[in-house]
Amino acid sequence: MPETAVINSQLKEASQLTGAAWSALVEQEAGKWRVTEQYRLGKKSQSVLVKFLEETEVNTWLSGALSGGVSRSVSLPASTPLKAGRLYAFPLPGMSHVVLVGAAQLSLTAQRIWRLAAAAMRPETRSAEPSPASSVAASLLMPDLNAESPYDLPRAIHRALDAFIRLVPVQGAWFAIRRADSLEIRAQWNAPAVADLLLSMDAHSLLRRMNRNLTPVTVQRGDALWAQIPHKGLKASTKAWICVPLVIGQRMIGAVGMWRSFAFKAEEWKRLVDLANQIAPALETLITIAEMAGHLRRLAMLNDFALTVSTGRSLDQIARRMFALLSRAFGTELIMLDLFSSNEQVVQEYRMEGGNLVSILRGTEGHPISRLFSGDQMIRLSEAGTDSGLPLYTGALSGIYVPLRLRGQPIGALSVESRRRNAFSPYDESLLTVLASHLASLADYTRVREEAEGRARNLGVIHEVVQQIVGLTDPRQVAEATASLLARYFSYELTAVFIADENGDLTIGGLGGVSPNVVKRAMKSITYPLRGGIAGYVFESGRGLLVNDVLQDERYTPIKGWQAGSEMCVPIRDASKVLGVINVESSSRNAFTHNDYIALESLAGILAAVITSADQYQRLQETIYQLRETEMELNARMEAQRLAENRLVQAAKLAAVGEMAAGIAHELNNPLTSVTGFAELVMNDLPADSPLRADLDLVIREARRARDVVRRLLDFARQSESARANASLNKVVEDVVALTRHLLHTNGVELLLHLQDDLPWVSMDENQMKQVLLNLVHNALQAMPDGGKLEIRTAVSSKVGREGVIVSVRDSGVGIPPEIQTRIFEPFFTTKASRGGTGLGLSVTYGIVSAHGGEIELISQPGAGSTFTVWLPKG
Repeated sequence: MPETAVINSQLKEASQLTGAAWSALVEQEAGKWRVTEQYRLGKKSQSVLVKFLEETEVNTWLSGALSGGVSRSVSLPASTPLKAGRLYAFPLPGMSHVVLVGAAQLSLTAQRIWRLAAAAMRPETRSAEPSPASSVAASLLMPDLNAESPYDLPRAIHRALDAFIRLVPVQGAWFAIRRADSLEIRAQWNAPAVADLLLSMDAHSLLRRMNRNLTPVTVQRGDALWAQIPHKGLKASTKAWICVPLVIGQRMIGAVGMWRSFAFKAEEWKRLVDLANQIAPALETLITIAEMAGHLRRLAMLNDFALTVSTGRSLDQIARRMFALLSRAFGTELIMLDLFSSNEQVVQEYRMEGGNLVSILRGTEGHPISRLFSGDQMIRLSEAGTDSGLPLYTGALSGIYVPLRLRGQPIGALSVESRRRNAFSPYDESLLTVLASHLASLADYTRVREEAEGRARNLGVIHEVVQQIVGLTDPRQVAEATASLLARYFSYELTAVFIADENGDLTIGGLGGVSPNVVKRAMKSITYPLRGGIAGYVFESGRGLLVNDVLQDERYTPIKGWQAGSEMCVPIRDASKVLGVINVESSSRNAFTHNDYIALESLAGILAAVITSADQYQRLQETIYQLRETEMELNARMEAQRLAENRLVQAAKLAAVGEMAAGIAHELNNPLTSVTGFAELVMNDLPADSPLRADLDLVIREARRARDVVRRLLDFARQSESARANASLNKVVEDVVALTRHLLHTNGVELLLHLQDDLPWVSMDENQMKQVLLNLVHNALQAMPDGGKLEIRTAVSSKVGREGVIVSVRDSGVGIPPEIQTRIFEPFFTTKASRGGTGLGLSVTYGIVSAHGGEIELISQPGAGSTFTVWLPKG
């Protein structure tokens, strides 16, 4: 490059001629931009400019200008402190430098001036007198005492590549260092596609031949070998490709690949080979220094592990220090540490999210690195299958996954990933393996100690909680009491216990907390059945979660008026069945530890037994209730069967009495007719004042009464002979009321009539039904010698699935004693013998109702009256 004073003078003159606000010469080195010279651009503005150029879109735009060799411009954000409306880029042809100009607007003339200025800044290509290659090699070994690493291999490689592309004009180039049987591209110019690319010599025959012959390889488009060259980074207009090896003795230590749109001349080839021969020794020295520095760095890292990580008092502290150590050593934050819990059901996962260390509890089943738990070999990302679930971080291009094993058993895994390809060397892999072996014993010891301390510390508190809930049998009481006790004894800001109902939904919940206002807001926000959120996820998956920052977890569901910082949730399990969840929230991030989780898990195990016992008790109560219901139903059926049997016996009695009555009636009817007839003839012949007329009148009355009894016997015997038709039971009742109204009035009986309007018709013999009602009304009148109330009611009623209607006759009379209620329907049984009762009225009534397929029932209490209810099936 020209002297600094010359470049500054050119920037100043061009800026004043074009009215630019500022100007700068920037260089792309190791994939980053830096300001080499500037005019009117202070240090603060330089930092702003470099940060702006590091943005992905701006970097792509500027790299495009550099690779295309054409000037470009873009608008600057209005809020930028660069004090310019537009940014103009003028690349130096064939170099990795660009002139940047900040101005409000540059005219076409001003832009031509800047293009001329950029061309003037490029040194002339001296084909006749090239700069000595030895000076380039010397510059590689010259230490930068102001840099963190004076012998910086990546910076030296970029300088070496810059020397090659200055030597001959090219479209693009890469510089690779040999690693085993591969070439690892460590620098590129105008070929971002090949950055960090690993070229296997076994997969490329040209590279294999070059390694064997140690001579450059050049290929022209159209040659048979063109298909065998690495094509990444080449342009559509590329016509020629050359690869120059860097050789020490009989060993290739690296190579330079270059391509352009026209063939390479023999003279150019010779200059490239000379430069490679001069650079190789210096490069080997730097590689050796870098390897030695790496070895020392690894030793220092092991020393740091012994001094810092191994002195950690908790798993969180060990993980935090381990992550810081690995991040410094490998330049990446894509680190993950997974540790089994003591029951081997969940994995405590430490990972980086948004620059923060987050601890998450996950189930072992389906874990992305579950393969590491069964094997004892390290895994590389490049070797993992597409179904392995790797990488663990989005965008990672390389990774190392080392299992943590103790006494032959897996206890976890250590994973380190990078967004750079081939970021880890074999030495890095060996170092991680050593660290993992030390970390395994340290983590296991710390975990066991923490769990023991946590259990001892929480045992007394858990005992207090259990004593107060162990006797509860209602799941809702269990949930509410547990949530309240957790908040009281552990001082949790918000606790919730949710229990599944018989359908498997979380509809039973109890909440507690140190702040009543928070609990009230939570109660209003929660809707049942509970679904979604971290609690819903734990219930569905059966896996506990410890989230140190809920804002980083998409499963978190906020509560109105309450902002949680961290959340812990464990399932309440009975074997494989999830009965519910215990959920705890805090307003602070990282509020819970693994010990808190263990305490909650222990309580969940005891709570599962309480809920199961309560559930069994509830089921027992339901079984007892069902047994009682069954017993009552069985008793009712037995009573119905007894009544049916009684009715059957009564029907058999009536049938027998009916046959007997028919015979008796025929035997008595003729003599009584003769007695009555002859007595009437004698009565007609006696004088009116004959003293025999009174005796003869008595004979005629008694004969007629006997004939009435015979007629009733005949009616009883002939009751099956009826003419039935669909008729209204209400009309039958109204007819009977019309016949007996005067009799009721004279006996001082008040009639109450309740007839249902929409009563369906019944198939019946109206005259026989009138006889039934007349018998019941007469019996009621005889039961109320001093007057009273008589209520007749009709309604729709069903029996054993059959639709029908009822008519009930209720009196306020003397009632019927219980000991004779079962006999009142027997023929000739009467309590009114002194009043001329025959004992056939209710027997005839029973026979008529039974013949109609109905039933008649009696409900009576002595002194409280009687109710006869007749049920008839619907017609």
